[in-house]
Amino acid sequence: MKPFALCFLPAAALTVVLMLPACGEAPAPVAPAGPPPPVLQGRQLRFTAGHPQLAQLGIVAAAPGKTVTVDLPARVVWNEERTQRLYPAFAGRVVRIAADVGQAVKPGTVLAQLASPDFGVAQADTAKAQIDSRLAQKSLQRQKELFEAGIIARKDLDQAEADAARSGAEIQRTEARTRLYGGTSGAINQNLALASSISGVVVERNLTPGQELRPDQAGPGVPPLFVISDPTSLWVQIDARESEAGALRVGAVFQLMVPALPNEKFEGRVTAASDFIDPGTRTIKIRGLVSNTGRLLKAEMLATARIERTLGAGVVVPAQAVLFNGAVHSIMVEVQPGVFEPREVTLGYQGPKEVVVTRGLEAGERVASDNMLLLFRQYRLAQENSGADAAAPTKATGKASAP
Repeated sequence: MKPFALCFLPAAALTVVLMLPACGEAPAPVAPAGPPPPVLQGRQLRFTAGHPQLAQLGIVAAAPGKTVTVDLPARVVWNEERTQRLYPAFAGRVVRIAADVGQAVKPGTVLAQLASPDFGVAQADTAKAQIDSRLAQKSLQRQKELFEAGIIARKDLDQAEADAARSGAEIQRTEARTRLYGGTSGAINQNLALASSISGVVVERNLTPGQELRPDQAGPGVPPLFVISDPTSLWVQIDARESEAGALRVGAVFQLMVPALPNEKFEGRVTAASDFIDPGTRTIKIRGLVSNTGRLLKAEMLATARIERTLGAGVVVPAQAVLFNGAVHSIMVEVQPGVFEPREVTLGYQGPKEVVVTRGLEAGERVASDNMLLLFRQYRLAQENSGADAAAPTKATGKASAP
């Protein structure tokens, strides 16, 4: 009967027995309280001492605006004053390639040879002009002898002199044409030589053995057969904003930095500036010259051109320290440690990294430079919680000091 003793317990006692395990359970853990939110006193947002968010605001001091660093996108290209691009002057077939990429060449170095019937026609024209010139000279000599003997009239001698002059001009024209493309006087071999006319290095080759070439293949979008350039001197194409046009006049010096060469800096000089603004990019095209004696820079590298721009009155702060709200620019000034006050400012220059404040901020005042959106949002929430007017920050009347 003992196993069934539980069945005869009173109902109240049975309830106590069933509740015993529950009484031994541990209480649920209580989450620790976070740091208190900042509070608004007047127009000042106050954080408690040691608040973790203060370390994320990046406080910086406004610096006198003597100069500001400006970085502009740039691209390294061949120096066109030391570059030659070869296209076929006559139709023909490639029979020999004598140069390849990376080879140093001098004026007159043969890069390739073509078998060209069209060039053979030009050579034949030169040979015929030479024959006609010799015949005209002999005819002129006979006419002079006949005229001195009184056999022919003066007009016949004048005609012979004119024929000799025309044949002389024709031979000069045809010889100059064949000589321009490497032909020799009197030879008809149809061998057209593609030769360099400058000193440099073969930086591009776009032909293969046996390839058929035509002069009408040259033009925009068609690569040249050879590109010869001097890689020790390169051009830099800079896209400058309208506000930087005055700082990039001819002769201005800039620093060139390439992401692929982080430990190298190159000094360049502005050689030309366009007089119009690109309607697509709204930038001004600036051309610079940079020395590349070490051959570290390569054409078509993307780079950054850095200039130091001299400014007038104002103070310099990081661009991320300014909140842009339409035409209104606002910053957060740290009036005391952990205490911030919004202030409306006027900008005299806006760059990608730095801005110049001409009104509303003094040199030496400390401003928040990071997480500005979060800081202004907390200011707005503190206004709503305190019931204060959520109007925009009042405009400061102080003027930034001159450098």
